[in-house]
Amino acid sequence: MTDLAIEACGLIREFGANRAIDGVDLAIPRGEIYGFLGPNGAGKSTTVRVLCTLLAPTAGSARVAGHDVVTQPSEVRIRIGLALQEAALDDKQSGREILELQARLYGLEASTRRERVARAVELADIGDAIDDWVRTYSGGMKRRLDVAASLIHDPEVLFLDEPTTGLDPVSRVRVWEEVRRLNEFHGVTVFLTTQYLEEADALAHRVGIIDQGRIVEEGTPADLKRTVGADVIVVELQDELERAAGIARALPRVDEVTIGSRGLTISTANGASLVAQVAVAFSESGVATESLTVRTPSLDDVFLRATGHRLSSETSQ
Repeated sequence: MTDLAIEACGLIREFGANRAIDGVDLAIPRGEIYGFLGPNGAGKSTTVRVLCTLLAPTAGSARVAGHDVVTQPSEVRIRIGLALQEAALDDKQSGREILELQARLYGLEASTRRERVARAVELADIGDAIDDWVRTYSGGMKRRLDVAASLIHDPEVLFLDEPTTGLDPVSRVRVWEEVRRLNEFHGVTVFLTTQYLEEADALAHRVGIIDQGRIVEEGTPADLKRTVGADVIVVELQDELERAAGIARALPRVDEVTIGSRGLTISTANGASLVAQVAVAFSESGVATESLTVRTPSLDDVFLRATGHRLSSETSQ
């Protein structure tokens, strides 16, 4: 048995002239939470659909739970759980009925089915509403029920495609807690796509950052942030970005300067001691800044350095 839960080599998926996935390579060990981070349209959901056998790759290969997604789709499907962005729930069924149906579809025997449904009811954690019609549920309740249904057959690998999009902060944290519990206590490998920086930072053992169909950075959140520097100085300005970057690069103790759509990010070992020099240099050169902020690096800084634009500005639009 391979130690990899998910592996892909040169994965490509095209829709006509559009290449949604452009040569993705993956090697995800069993028991890992892998965060797939990127803005809308980057190729996250398409990658999930290929790995889950819902779409055939145009080129390249992929194996999930030790089985090829093209030649062994049935073997893959029985070993995975899947919760897509839109919960696939029948509004005219109760939560319990949906769990029962899911267990029957997987061919579980009666005794096993009762045990798994009872466990899923506990996992969904929606109280007496489990016997109400799904159309009465909130977004958070639907999401938790959908995740519980995807786990009814004890999958080896769980795919969660933007599981907290549209949820309120409390519901989002509850989903995070459940993902951690499934991974830590049940050993489930989790492939988590998200456009939320804090979600990837909080949950993932490793992160792959995808942009325009390609993985542009990969590593642990801590390692990725360390590549940016100990501190970053964020300079907001609208004009003369190239000239401002040249001025910043000429200063001592500046490790790297990245130009974004709304200003600069300056990487340095000690932002507190450098920020005054940056402000003076810009003032003397006639560069008008809107603000200068010193902080520790984030995954958004990693994304900016790799792609030239911030993920936070993409997802807030």
